Amino acid sequence: MSEIHEKDCSLELFIVLARAYNWVNAHVTRDIRRYGLNPTEFGVLDLLYHKGPQPLQQIGEKILISSGNITYVVDKLEKKCLLVRKPCLKDRRVIYAELTEKGKSFFASVFPKHKAVIQQAVSGLDEQEKEVVTDLLKKLGYAAQKSYHSEC
Repeated sequence: MSEIHEKDCSLELFIVLARAYNWVNAHVTRDIRRYGLNPTEFGVLDLLYHKGPQPLQQIGEKILISSGNITYVVDKLEKKCLLVRKPCLKDRRVIYAELTEKGKSFFASVFPKHKAVIQQAVSGLDEQEKEVVTDLLKKLGYAAQKSYHSEC
């Protein structure tokens, strides 16, 4: 395979991957907005629903947003009565975010519908193809991460 062809394949992969992500994400974002949330707010609720109370500084790391944005998002969700802040009993510098009962019931009611939207958005592949693509994308992601860190 020539160097030119290899570069073309890499560029094509990048473009196809970006377009596929954008269209799947369009389905997801449209669904999230139906619930009066933005994707970051939904991500925080999802994390707290599935993992339980989390320190505010770790939420940003887990859903890949800055600590300044976490404060803003948590404020908005707190105003909607979907979560509360609770101080850590062992370390007063640490504040946890925890879903309220309203937050738990709200997320429990929307998550199955949201999951169905994602399933529909990726329905162009059968289950076996999804497994293959998932494995390949993990491999691609790990390799890209490794090469990124080795270039520092």
